[in-house]
Amino acid sequence: MKKIIYLLFAVFLLNSCDVSVDNPNTITTATFWKTETDAQYGINAVYNMFYKPGTYSRWLWFRLDLTSDEGFSQSPWAELKEWTQFQYRNYNFWEGNSWTYRDSYEAIFRANQVLYHVPEIQFANETEKNKILGQAYFLRGLFYYNLAVLWGSENNSLPIVLEPSTPGMQPEGHNGIAVYQQAISDFTEAQKVLPEVWDDTNKGRATKGAALAFRAKCHMQLLQWNEAKNDLQWLVEGEGKKYYDLAANYADNFRKDTENNIESVFEIQYSDIHKAPAGDGDFDVDPNLGLNRGQFFAPPGIGWTDGEIRPWLVTEFKKEKNLNEGYDIRLRHTAFYSEQHLDFPNNERIYREVSNDATWNRDNWKGRVFYRKYSSEHFRDFDDYHNPTNVRLVRFADVLLMYAECIAQSGGNLSDAIAHVDRVRARVEMPALAVNHPAVVSSKDAFLKRLQVERV
Repeated sequence: MKKIIYLLFAVFLLNSCDVSVDNPNTITTATFWKTETDAQYGINAVYNMFYKPGTYSRWLWFRLDLTSDEGFSQSPWAELKEWTQFQYRNYNFWEGNSWTYRDSYEAIFRANQVLYHVPEIQFANETEKNKILGQAYFLRGLFYYNLAVLWGSENNSLPIVLEPSTPGMQPEGHNGIAVYQQAISDFTEAQKVLPEVWDDTNKGRATKGAALAFRAKCHMQLLQWNEAKNDLQWLVEGEGKKYYDLAANYADNFRKDTENNIESVFEIQYSDIHKAPAGDGDFDVDPNLGLNRGQFFAPPGIGWTDGEIRPWLVTEFKKEKNLNEGYDIRLRHTAFYSEQHLDFPNNERIYREVSNDATWNRDNWKGRVFYRKYSSEHFRDFDDYHNPTNVRLVRFADVLLMYAECIAQSGGNLSDAIAHVDRVRARVEMPALAVNHPAVVSSKDAFLKRLQVERV
């Protein structure tokens, strides 16, 4: 799919002294939405919203990763830092709030156009039409899910728009529960018609498994454990089982040369094929298809360091040893921290820096922990606005841990839930839960408490 996500639209300007003359080359709703190719362009335009700064290119990571227990900000940009601390002095703060909100609804608008117009287009094969509609339902559901996570509350503050909007529309607001329910409805329609797997040319497009995984996430937010368990069962034990497994090498989930692997359920397809300007220009005419995250999260002197990891995460990882009496390899691929070169062999490199006392005793490095996951450190000594490394939004490891939670929460057999967690731990040579955390074997509460750490 990386080969087809970039579409170049030529714009022809008509010079005339009469400003009221219409440009005959302008594409309008009336002239578009006629052919199968138009439908394909339409759905690609929805995927294109992943590369807007307000979504998965840049600012969404500040909302998802830094307003969490694991991440935070010490940015000198006061508003940016305060928003990650839930200090909202300026509700119109563009980068922290408005941009993500606007781009999310623009994505929904694009999906609505596909769902409104494509049913009227004649296709040689109805299955191909349904695939396009299924992707539109999935993508609309994904953005409604994000809106519910970020802005959902008891207040009727989030519009639900299901048809192409027009200027002057004032859609009714809804609470967070209603928005999750709308996302569930969209994922339900999507999973009916999406393929279980795509060919190599279209890898990265939404699948049935992705729709079920995100529908399960919505059900879990609403404490609908049985419904979520049934969705996840398809991927773990049902017909979808043949498509998913844990990658043998944990690090393969964060490298650019091992993307769309067997552990991937859904990931954002990034590319550096077109290195558009890094600034905030016209992202429709000249889009940047790369991941900006590393430029903002990399250590001082390499990136802006607007986001970093809370030190407790390293401490938590180091509370237990693996079967070889070493530390959990997941720590190595998650963070840059002061003892990394001592804890793991051949782990001295931090981009172009070296992990040693001299580096970590610098005033702007001392005591800090930086993001390694989804950086470009594994293949170059710098980061920028054009990282081509895909971000896996849902991995099969996530599915197994969610499935374990749903089994426990729905009153299922605790030993079954533990087995799925142990499967994730075994991949990185960590002892079974019963060995290192025996209390989880007989206590649902202890198991769920431990699961919070396992899902870091």
